[in-house]
Amino acid sequence: DGGAQHFATTVQLLKYNKPELLVECLVSDFQGDEKSVEILADSGLDVYAHNVETVERLQRYVRDPRAGYRQSIDTLAHAKKIKPDLYTKTSVMLGLGETDEEVIQTMKDLRAVDVDVVTFGQYLRPTEKHLSVVEYVKPEKFEFFKKVGEELGFKYVASGPLVRSSYKAGEFYLTHMINKEREGQARNADVKDS
Repeated sequence: DGGAQHFATTVQLLKYNKPELLVECLVSDFQGDEKSVEILADSGLDVYAHNVETVERLQRYVRDPRAGYRQSIDTLAHAKKIKPDLYTKTSVMLGLGETDEEVIQTMKDLRAVDVDVVTFGQYLRPTEKHLSVVEYVKPEKFEFFKKVGEELGFKYVASGPLVRSSYKAGEFYLTHMINKEREGQARNADVKDS
């Protein structure tokens, strides 16, 4: 199952010991295995994170050949289908040679499957054996993508040169957003019950 049951058990144990804890797992696409996605999505997880990494055209150059753009989109879509109130999150690296149009299309593809959160960060070459940086993206371009993402309906967009999928300021915002939405849902349920 690609480790899905280990993740799910960990989530369940965390929630058992501290039910109010918000848990996010950044996981692989489980090689497209929907059952593995279901195991994790049904675990009590709050945020299901899987990174598409880059635009569709650059996938085969950037990612492991076993991964793919459509498989990643389908993974996020399936997690949301199994648990519609589950937050889904992904990250895209910029500076690999993508065009503005490709980044916007990626955002549209993500919104088409109701992904809630997207982060954009600058690709930085970790070693000489990795892909070279094609472009150092200007802060104004990150701001542009943030604005477009918000207009497309993402609940949260973190976009900047040093942003990563585990961006701390974003995590604080996301935690606040989830708690606020749940409080609203609890109030609505109380009103219906009375």
